[in-house]
Amino acid sequence: LAWINSLKGLKKIKVIILVVVLLTANFNAQGFSLGEAKGLFFSLGVGPKLPIGDYSATNGLGIGLDVTFSYTDNQILPLFFYTKLGYQHYPASDNLIKSTDYASFMTNEYLILPGMRFYFSPIIQDEILLMPIAEVGFSLGFFNNTHIFKSDSNTNNYDEFLTKFGFHIGGGFSMFLLETTINYYFFPDNHSLSLDLRIQIPIFAKI
Repeated sequence: LAWINSLKGLKKIKVIILVVVLLTANFNAQGFSLGEAKGLFFSLGVGPKLPIGDYSATNGLGIGLDVTFSYTDNQILPLFFYTKLGYQHYPASDNLIKSTDYASFMTNEYLILPGMRFYFSPIIQDEILLMPIAEVGFSLGFFNNTHIFKSDSNTNNYDEFLTKFGFHIGGGFSMFLLETTINYYFFPDNHSLSLDLRIQIPIFAKI
């Protein structure tokens, strides 16, 4: 009985993967109506964050993670709409600590990132499915800057809270269940690059 249940579970996994591949491939949607083929997906991403320009003068290499919920329908394939919730942490740059009265400085970003992702035709589809992807969207960021000064500086420590609007744009490659992307995040005075490794899981898929 145990091995029969294992086979049933394996068949379910294969069916889910097949549905995911069909939904993400640029197939002919004739004969479908809105809502007949659709998918809802969850993904978890993590990777290093590189501050750019003035941001790099105060902050060093950071780290971050995000969760994403994305949706597609047979009428909009291969376009996906998504909402990404992200957290990024940036410590102080070495130069800031060495050349100023700062003992420590850090920035925590809390991000809301709605956008669109486009899956291009696969460049490899024999043994694995490999598709180029591109994404773009708006960005809402809540920034918490923690200022900590050296004891002999006679300056009080304080926290700074800022809200900023911007945009993000990126691209990479997808095996659908596993994606690698590079994203550029623009906020006034806060520009950064992000390299993300993302695992994607289907929540619901119907064809």
